[in-house]
Amino acid sequence: MEYPTYKTELRVRPDDIDMFNHVHNSRYFDYVLAARYDQMERCYGLGMDKFLDRGFGWLVRTVYMDYKRALKMSEYFVVKTGIETIDEKKCRVNFEITSRATNKTCCDGWFEFVMIDLKTGKGVMIPDDVINHYSAPEC
Repeated sequence: MEYPTYKTELRVRPDDIDMFNHVHNSRYFDYVLAARYDQMERCYGLGMDKFLDRGFGWLVRTVYMDYKRALKMSEYFVVKTGIETIDEKKCRVNFEITSRATNKTCCDGWFEFVMIDLKTGKGVMIPDDVINHYSAPEC
């Protein structure tokens, strides 16, 4: 199945800059998560609050990031994400971060998420209604 991709625009903040005068590598992780949370609510109509209400959370299991170009202070950029695969055990989300000014890729890769039960902290199967919902997004 092919899933849609969505975009979120963000801007580099002063506290994102490292001693080399560009965005610290750890911030790219934060950018993807911020975009994903935005898109979960805005595009899928299934924000994190709905998972928390059900006693579920999404936990990052594995991440792959390929850094290509540095983002700089105050630069606007676009984070594009989309589900690659989702099943009862995991959800893999691809991402690409591009500079708005140049439209060149700064970083891309993927995140693999698993669902956990918030009471036990243990992994659980992703409910069928969640899998089905992500297959028919609203945005």
